[in-house]
Amino acid sequence: MPKKIEEKKKSKPTKKSQELKEKTPSVKEEEGRMEELRKLLIRKREQIVKEATEEIKKFKSGEKRQLVETVLDDGDLSVVDLAEDISLRHLSAHRETLVKIDNALRKLEEGTYGICEDCGDEISKERLKIMPFAILCRDCQEKRELLEKIEREEE
Repeated sequence: MPKKIEEKKKSKPTKKSQELKEKTPSVKEEEGRMEELRKLLIRKREQIVKEATEEIKKFKSGEKRQLVETVLDDGDLSVVDLAEDISLRHLSAHRETLVKIDNALRKLEEGTYGICEDCGDEISKERLKIMPFAILCRDCQEKRELLEKIEREEE
């Protein structure tokens, strides 16, 4: 091959390859993004643990028992029961979120973070920004929710 043609091939990247290179994050950028996600997940985890700890302290300190002692009738008792149910549901929701965050942190370590567990496609960056512990892409999440709704209606 003549020298001029060889030099020409090396010196001019195609427009398409240049666009792809600009869109594709470098390894350093990707590592930085993953580190930011890891820090975000850890902060969220710490926040949830703090909230759950405070809720548990309320139960242990007897704050809820004091409410029961001030009950005057069945209506008041119903309000106290409802408040306790809401607190327990909050704790349950916190536990579920903590499990999801721990799974996301594990996936970050394994290098599988951001991959939908159902279809194997990449979960959109926008979805991960909103819900950094998402394990399903939007389409698969919608399908799962629809199936759960149908199952609840059949019961």
